[in-house]
Amino acid sequence: MSLLDDPARVESLTVLSRFRTDLYDCLTARADALFELTDALLCADGAVRSLVDLTLTPEHRRGHGALYDGLNHGRIEENRLRAVLTDLPLPKTVDGRIVLVVDVSPWLRSDAPTSAERLFCHVYGRGKNQAQLIPGWPYSFVAALEPGRTSWTAVLDAVRLGPADDATAVTADQLRAVVGRLIEAGHWHDGDPDILIVMDAGYDVTRLAFVLADLTVELLGRIRSDRVLRLPKPPRQPGATGRPPKHGPEFALDKPATWPDPKHVTTTSTTRYGTAVATSWDRLHPRLTHRTCWIDHEGDLPIIEGTLIRLQVEHLPGDRDPKPVWLWSSATGATAAHVDRSWQAFLRRFDIEHTFRLFKQTMGWTAPKIRDPAAADRWTWLVIAAYTQLRLARPLAVDLRRPWEKPAAPGRLTPARVRRGFRNIRANTALPASAPKPGKPGPGRPPGSKNRRPAPHHDVGKTIKRDLTMTARQQRTG
Repeated sequence: MSLLDDPARVESLTVLSRFRTDLYDCLTARADALFELTDALLCADGAVRSLVDLTLTPEHRRGHGALYDGLNHGRIEENRLRAVLTDLPLPKTVDGRIVLVVDVSPWLRSDAPTSAERLFCHVYGRGKNQAQLIPGWPYSFVAALEPGRTSWTAVLDAVRLGPADDATAVTADQLRAVVGRLIEAGHWHDGDPDILIVMDAGYDVTRLAFVLADLTVELLGRIRSDRVLRLPKPPRQPGATGRPPKHGPEFALDKPATWPDPKHVTTTSTTRYGTAVATSWDRLHPRLTHRTCWIDHEGDLPIIEGTLIRLQVEHLPGDRDPKPVWLWSSATGATAAHVDRSWQAFLRRFDIEHTFRLFKQTMGWTAPKIRDPAAADRWTWLVIAAYTQLRLARPLAVDLRRPWEKPAAPGRLTPARVRRGFRNIRANTALPASAPKPGKPGPGRPPGSKNRRPAPHHDVGKTIKRDLTMTARQQRTG
């Protein structure tokens, strides 16, 4: 069937062509080289192992020198590209709710001492207690999740975390900007359900809930199973003297004796995890102290209440012993249906792991040995733009499966399978890049000459420290 025979496919082709044109307009320097690099990434056969191999694809009409020149000296208007990504059709749940996920994925550069702004990135090992800290560039991604089991996400933003950045503050600013663009693009209106933002245990979900309290969002995150929260303060008894308490009794997640009667207990039958039991308690909050991220908070520390959810499933894939998952939501007064919707949305958070795996293993996001972090940012945005084109081309793709692969149902192609046939789709889309001008390679470094300007070496880790230690600050304010 031709792409022009079906009105729905024509509409999808129009949206894809419009995005390609808008992407080209966001490339304000070395636009042709960067755009053809993106096309080569989309049309290359197999996984991308190195950048120079992309110059051998027919879609890349320039030499390898133009490729590296585009990454090192090109320019991408990132804010404009963010707005273009937000204007695209956005996946929503059945009730019309937008579900966002925020997560960090590292670009490991342990062998690059001349690369600046590297941090120690937490990497999980294959065995128990085999986690490591490896130097690299951590990137914070925000994506919209689709309902149901899928390997697709709609990536909306990416920010590289620098040595002087507070990860929670950067995440809060990133989420605030994304939500603002969603509202400006018309994806959310007054009266719509609150935007749900899910995150894993690496984030301080309670602090993010306090910082983003002025937005119409609900934050849901996993917390450690050894946390201790506080119940609401009890009502003051008549005739009681002394200072009224600010916190109620302790709720230790690993001590069932401290658990009061739950507000809701729901049981759900799932095809993947068996029977799932969700138990929830209302208005639980952590007890904050003037330490770490709250050391600069003026006045009394806030009480950040939310809903605590304990999820216990019957079994996990691979017959592993299931342990309970503890979730904390910034919403209070949640109903049983709200609790079920929350933990089911959290399970969809793992869809972004498929996106990270595609970025690294198939599209070669972390394959280039780039020295400049600004060039790494450009390459990251090109990978996001290429992945977005795959998402827009999903209704247009044909299943070019291998003989040993199972047939995929219509509309259920994975991103890797859509990429196999993108070369055929590309011929019917907009091709704004101009043809290269004839030229010849430069002379290069003369034979026998030495590099008399070695690249500087940079330290790894945080470089910005507080002016006062915690002890000195307490002595000054005491």
